[in-house]
Amino acid sequence: MEEPFYAGGLRFSCAKCSACCRGGPGYVFLSKHDLARLLGRLGLGFPEFFKRYCTLVNTGIGFALSLAEKKNYDCIFWEAGGCSIYEDRPVQCSTFPFWNSILATPECWTEAGDDCPGINHGELRSREYIEERLWLRRSEGQILIDAQMARRPELIDADTLLGS
Repeated sequence: MEEPFYAGGLRFSCAKCSACCRGGPGYVFLSKHDLARLLGRLGLGFPEFFKRYCTLVNTGIGFALSLAEKKNYDCIFWEAGGCSIYEDRPVQCSTFPFWNSILATPECWTEAGDDCPGINHGELRSREYIEERLWLRRSEGQILIDAQMARRPELIDADTLLGS
């Protein structure tokens, strides 16, 4: 089996520029753990949380729960100075830039560095560190809602989504 290009590690330190949170369209898919943390932090029930902060994305196999974006494509939780939920940010955010799509090839890594000044700078992250982030993102998964439930998201309760 061929070694990944990052076998010797990769340099990355967050520059706190918020480029990954602002200015371009994208999705931040939520896992069950993400949703539970955010509901607790904000003290909201799912219907109100969904109305204020979420959207559904048709994945072809169901509708994935994603954070909404502002009209300028900033994350709904980005405020002047950074992420307003940083301590409880979704796993997708906390594992950036160690995503399969960015680590697919050295060229993908370099291309991501065009938008992220932390890539190829700062701390040397080991292969083990990188693969822990990849595993964490995969293991958390994302919340999928069937088409029938997606038609009336205001009727969905957190217990149903979280399997409680």
